[in-house]
Amino acid sequence: MAHAVVVGAGIGGLTAALALAHKGWEVTVLERAASVEPVGAGLAVAPNALRALDVIGAGDDVRKLSAIQGRGGVRLPDGRWLARTTAEDAAARYGDPIVLLTRAALVGILAGRLPQGALRVNRRVESVDPATGRVTVAGAAETIEADLVVAADGIRSRTRSALFPGHPAPVYTGVTSWRAIVPLPGVTGASETWGRGLVFGVMPLAGGQVYCYATAAVPAGLRAADERDELLRLFGRWHDPIPALLDAADPAAVLRHDIHSLDTPLPAFHIGRVALLGDAAHPMTPNLGQGACQAMEDAVVLAERVSPRGDLAAGLAVYSRERLARTTPIVRRSRSIGRLTRWRNPLAVALRDGAMRAAGRLGPDVASRQGDRVFAWSPRS
Repeated sequence: MAHAVVVGAGIGGLTAALALAHKGWEVTVLERAASVEPVGAGLAVAPNALRALDVIGAGDDVRKLSAIQGRGGVRLPDGRWLARTTAEDAAARYGDPIVLLTRAALVGILAGRLPQGALRVNRRVESVDPATGRVTVAGAAETIEADLVVAADGIRSRTRSALFPGHPAPVYTGVTSWRAIVPLPGVTGASETWGRGLVFGVMPLAGGQVYCYATAAVPAGLRAADERDELLRLFGRWHDPIPALLDAADPAAVLRHDIHSLDTPLPAFHIGRVALLGDAAHPMTPNLGQGACQAMEDAVVLAERVSPRGDLAAGLAVYSRERLARTTPIVRRSRSIGRLTRWRNPLAVALRDGAMRAAGRLGPDVASRQGDRVFAWSPRS
């Protein structure tokens, strides 16, 4: 049986392992951490990603554990709405709404479906030979021979750097981010609030929890002694329920990370027997909520293109071509939206908000159409 090694047990890597196993590959997943507990908080799974999960039989499990985005939209710090959307609009247009759940719940669903013995933790990959498929594990005097290697090793991918040593690395986008899951029952409706160089997002989850995220335009590398206090300083006077959410947040549970993006696309998503996917292939800002979603798309497309009995080189070339064409405009569009959130000049912000308000007045169908190129994707398209 043809053997595929997946480097990284994040959402993209686990989806790839399952998709390849469904196509008849023997799979081994190597994860450098001691467990598959994810770094992160909440996640929005868009209709395109739900279709990818349907391919591996996990879509309905995700739907069952998720909250539906419901009625939401974009607001101003004083609470006024710039644009409104509803889950019904998305479901009518794309067949599914955007659903919300914790990263841990999604990883648990995926990891629980792996073939027995496929996952190996505490395995840091030292090197991958694209010509032979040989994977060397650090500190274990272990090498694994693979017919296919899938590098899902994240935004700081060692594999990407080795395959494309002269390619520009992901760059800091000028924005830092905070994330937290807060227990606060009664919060309804997802929203994103835009201020001057600041954004705060509210995403109600199942079980009375709320996923909160925030961004600020600041120099790279800054950190606060207490990140929740920093959020209260920046957002504590914004509209309800933001102050209550910050009051209820556990300071130890607030995560902070600077946001990076790969502004120069790779020339290919593969070399030899090695394929890149997810953040290893196309790191993007979170402004479209498509980072994990595109990783799941990558995974099912890769499995469809590389038959365990077919021409691997030809299949990887098709995968590379299709996914570069698909992900490059999404990375660029997400980056462009991220730049808008950095604006601080009062006149520029007023013009930005006015344009968003005018678009919102044209009705939900206008806003929905903006998502067609992203959300209307299916594995057969």
